[in-house]
Amino acid sequence: SLQYYWLFVLSRGLVGIGESSYSSISPTIIGDLFTSNSRTMMLSVFYLAIPLGSGLGYILGSSAKVAAGDWHWALRVSPALGITAGTLILVFVPEPKRGSADQMGRVRNRTSWLCDMKALAKNRSYVFSSLASSAVSFATGAFGMWIPLYLARAQVVQKTGEACTKDVCSSTDSLIFGAITCVTGLLGVVIGAATTRLCRQKTERADPLVCAVSMLGSAIFICLIFVVAKKSIVGAYVCIFIGETLLFLNWAITADILMFVVIPTRRATAVAFQSFTSHLLGDAGSPYLIGLISDALQQSYTTSALWRFLSLGYALMLCPFIIVLGGMFFLATALFFLDDREKAEKQLSQMTRPPSSVKV
Repeated sequence: SLQYYWLFVLSRGLVGIGESSYSSISPTIIGDLFTSNSRTMMLSVFYLAIPLGSGLGYILGSSAKVAAGDWHWALRVSPALGITAGTLILVFVPEPKRGSADQMGRVRNRTSWLCDMKALAKNRSYVFSSLASSAVSFATGAFGMWIPLYLARAQVVQKTGEACTKDVCSSTDSLIFGAITCVTGLLGVVIGAATTRLCRQKTERADPLVCAVSMLGSAIFICLIFVVAKKSIVGAYVCIFIGETLLFLNWAITADILMFVVIPTRRATAVAFQSFTSHLLGDAGSPYLIGLISDALQQSYTTSALWRFLSLGYALMLCPFIIVLGGMFFLATALFFLDDREKAEKQLSQMTRPPSSVKV
């Protein structure tokens, strides 16, 4: 009811605090434990959990809602899983020294937070890759909210489904979309890591270039979703599968780019700020913006099942353009990647003392 709305908002905010904490700190811990190709592989394993968890969330949430006949139960399953995960981390995950993998843990001094922020603002590879990450977040946030509804409306237009007029509607599209997200996330992260390792043998700019190409390719197939959905739901799912696979290629690679161009003592701040900007400019507003555009388009023409379907599709067409913009940001990252990586390596060397100078 309306009286519990702000409690619901508060609960969602507290969940966001937890998500932000581990998503900022975990890549930094991995960066402190591994380097080079091994770090890429370990980051890939870590980022496999994101699409896997997202996909399972769609499936588990939809199943819980249908089984209980009440959407509240979709929100009552995950806390137990979160408590279990937090307990395992607390018991089994040690705290490594900053830069322990890069310079054997011999980082002798730290810089102030203000100094860190100034350095990050001047780090062009970091800035451009963060903007590209925001583009990915924009698209994934919009898709997660609106694609299942878009496909349901497509089936109404094709007369293979009925318009939802009750509180608890069919969750088939959410289940299928969740399964696709789960599989494409796994494939994307694995293919991205393997492709980057191969391309590093040809060029040192492999990381941002692989991200750029995958995003530009993803935009093509995401555009095709809105072309074929009116005629073929299966064709739309195929385009979603390929488009999401290409879109998810860059998750682990983006984190690896950050590890290359940011010194260890600055990485936690860098990951946190990148996560903040990607959500602020991405999925925090994209579902609302797409819905706003769709509603505005619906009001401009006679309401019908076809126009409700088309208006939402036209609104979602904003996503491929944002993805192309993200690809351009990754190309810009490639221009400055080598210089910024070299600067980070030099600064890290200056922050460590050689073993012979250590006093016993």
